[in-house]
Amino acid sequence: MATFNKFNQFVEDLAKKVHNLNSDTLKVALSNTAPIATNAVFADITEITAQNGYSAGGSAATFASGAQTSGTYKLVLNDVTFTASSGSFGPFRYVVLYNSTPTSPLKPLIGYYDYGTGITITSGNSFTVDLDQVNGALALA
Repeated sequence: MATFNKFNQFVEDLAKKVHNLNSDTLKVALSNTAPIATNAVFADITEITAQNGYSAGGSAATFASGAQTSGTYKLVLNDVTFTASSGSFGPFRYVVLYNSTPTSPLKPLIGYYDYGTGITITSGNSFTVDLDQVNGALALA
């Protein structure tokens, strides 16, 4: 599984109450351009072209649970599956998690997963973003 990398601004955004991880709409989007830790909002990301089953802005990662145990909050999101139809889409290497609810800042970034190599989904095939139902999409300690 790809490793989660948080964006620096996410930490400040948490302190300023930008995110409500238990109720805001979180999304995953695909990119083939390496994100950098200083990216702050979705507009800073170069998303792949919307086509053949991939929609601009990506897809919602629905909330499964969020709770703290012994001082560590774990956010569990349901996996997201992208399916190519009527052609291929990609390549992409990075899956970016962001919050589509806030308007100021608009679509703040949370983190991303690096899959290590470019991935292209061919027509009729799917790619599932495994958001780790055991350890959570992210943990805050």
